[in-house]
Amino acid sequence: MTETSMTPTLPSHSDGVNLCLAELLQYKNQTVRWLPPAQSVWSQLNGQHLSRKKGRGMNFSEVRPYQPGDDIRAIDWRVTARTGKTHTKLFTEEREMPVMLLVDLSSSMKFGSQLLLKSVQAAHFASLLSWLAISEQDRVGAVIYTGEKLIECKPTGRQRGALRLINALIDAHQNSNETNQSLSFSAAIKHLHHLCSKGSEIVIISDFYQLKDTDKRRLSQLRQHNRIQFVQIHDPLEQGQTAFKGTEHVADSNQSVWLDFSARKTREKLSQQYIDHQDFIHDMAMSLAIPLHQVSAAQPLIWQLGGKEKHYG
Repeated sequence: MTETSMTPTLPSHSDGVNLCLAELLQYKNQTVRWLPPAQSVWSQLNGQHLSRKKGRGMNFSEVRPYQPGDDIRAIDWRVTARTGKTHTKLFTEEREMPVMLLVDLSSSMKFGSQLLLKSVQAAHFASLLSWLAISEQDRVGAVIYTGEKLIECKPTGRQRGALRLINALIDAHQNSNETNQSLSFSAAIKHLHHLCSKGSEIVIISDFYQLKDTDKRRLSQLRQHNRIQFVQIHDPLEQGQTAFKGTEHVADSNQSVWLDFSARKTREKLSQQYIDHQDFIHDMAMSLAIPLHQVSAAQPLIWQLGGKEKHYG
């Protein structure tokens, strides 16, 4: 791993391990960077120049007599036939779109080898998206998955929605029990499906280590009436990238092992496991036509969204 001339530093108020209100509130003032007509967060993550954000829907308002210049596609033929006079449907723009986040704070996310825990980076990204949502007059809600329970935040508008969500993230991060991981990620997806209304913007933020083939059916059902984005949080050590050459104890809810990072075999095995996992995620996302984005826990989020020069070689 080769370092750039700029060394990543922790975001303001963050220690990389715990969450506090100040570090999540700071994203409120960052939203102006990605509000229209600026490039969207998604185009920055993809390295693209155009935002492909889905347009808002239209709600039916009323029917009135046809006027010259009206779109003939909006003619209400039933009312026209009943009255004998041409009538047109009027629509108003849907101003509040539900934005629903599924944020993974389970044990595999409580890991980070350089700058931040993956769970902390996930909370940072969730905070940014929540402030962006309310800046665009949308409602924001979430399902927070800790591995032992689900925390539900119903879609709420204005500042109250964002504040409610980030406070729930802080509480969940502080009080989750990493030794009790009895709840499946599939249960979180199922709950998200029941909670989301049609036409929602859904963002799933996770490392996706608990995603299963059997989740494809539920995600496909969600995808039929909503727009879904995958955001994968990853760490360089998962790819076998580390300058550390000693032996380290690594544990999660499933196993506890000692790894010798000085051994090439260890790093190659980690790299292959990561490649296999990436293949699975990419295949799942592609088959469902769900955009997949990646965010590293080794760099500040703003760097990765175009705030500064970035990247490790």
